Amino acid sequence: QTNAVGSSTLSSTLKMVLSEKDGRAFASGIFGGLYRGYGITLMREVPFAFIQFPMYERFKIEWGKIQGHDASPLQAAACGSFAGGIAAAVTTPLDVIKTRLMLGSDKAGVPYKGARDVVQRLINEEGSSVFLSGIQPRVMWISI
Repeated sequence: QTNAVGSSTLSSTLKMVLSEKDGRAFASGIFGGLYRGYGITLMREVPFAFIQFPMYERFKIEWGKIQGHDASPLQAAACGSFAGGIAAAVTTPLDVIKTRLMLGSDKAGVPYKGARDVVQRLINEEGSSVFLSGIQPRVMWISI
């Protein structure tokens, strides 16, 4: 976003983001576009956590049962990695929606009106498979 408008320094980028007052971002009159996508980020993170943490705990319990004692810290880390990868895969569609909302507009520069608008336009213009865009790097990054 910053290169598209010629911002080359941190201060010019911050000024540009703070000057965005489109009304869709949280407290945009005060923070400009700094919090654009905040709500949808929460809508992605909450399901992610509801998926990841119970799976992590269950994987640790099951691993402990198999070996007859609690999972070691390294084994627990492996359980967390696996659970995080599954949660990342399941929540990838929400991440795609969040990313598009945070960009603010589509390739043609037409602004998005909200999450529902993003979903409808993506299905109509790019097909439903677009909701799995970036699933491999997302799963890999979260699983590391």
